[in-house]
Amino acid sequence: MESSNITFIGAFIAGLLSFLSPCVLPLIPSYVTYITGLSFADLQAEHPSHKVRQQTIFHSLLFIAGFTTVFVLLGASATYIGTFLQEQMGLVRKVGAVLIFIFGVHVTGLIPIGMLLGEKRVTIHRKPVGYLGSFLVGLAFAAGWTPCIGPILASILMVAATEDTVYHGIALLLIYSLGLGLPFFLASLAMHQFLVFFNRFKKYIRVFEIVTGVFLMIVGVLIFTNYLTVLTRYANILFGGR
Repeated sequence: MESSNITFIGAFIAGLLSFLSPCVLPLIPSYVTYITGLSFADLQAEHPSHKVRQQTIFHSLLFIAGFTTVFVLLGASATYIGTFLQEQMGLVRKVGAVLIFIFGVHVTGLIPIGMLLGEKRVTIHRKPVGYLGSFLVGLAFAAGWTPCIGPILASILMVAATEDTVYHGIALLLIYSLGLGLPFFLASLAMHQFLVFFNRFKKYIRVFEIVTGVFLMIVGVLIFTNYLTVLTRYANILFGGR
């Protein structure tokens, strides 16, 4: 791995935090029943049939592929635009860092920011038929990202804009999508166990909102001071050899 190790790890953590947010976690059963067309009773069976499991796997993977496609294209675009601003990269980095910090403050809920509040999602009332439909719903899910997740995604895109190559921007958003998609896929395969987990976890959702906000604020400070680059360099020495 190159010097992007730390940003890649951060992107994966951001994906996990997105999954655990109040915008996504409570809606997982609804999303899975919607894209698979299966009944909630079928999905929450402790030992689902082979047909139910197979159908869930294919639909879930295509749904994940849908939102991953959108995120990767956004990551590539952010990095591509960033290459045109190389001469002002120091300013771009600091402005992006300040915005990431502000997003973090908003996500904690300590100081809600009016322009980031409210639902702005794309709603599909009738799912397109078949496996292609699940892919299209994944596209809509990404395009209609809700504001409480939007700051996390926007923060990752700002980091992508400072990457040296389009390849790194794409990789960053792929890893973010993996952090979000992997737990979604596991939850869809084990809905019974997921519901048990969710019933225990839901009382801690507010705590995770604060943790996510603090995580973004720390990242903002590290990027503003350019200390993230220093940490990355040290990580390269420790794990990549001398």
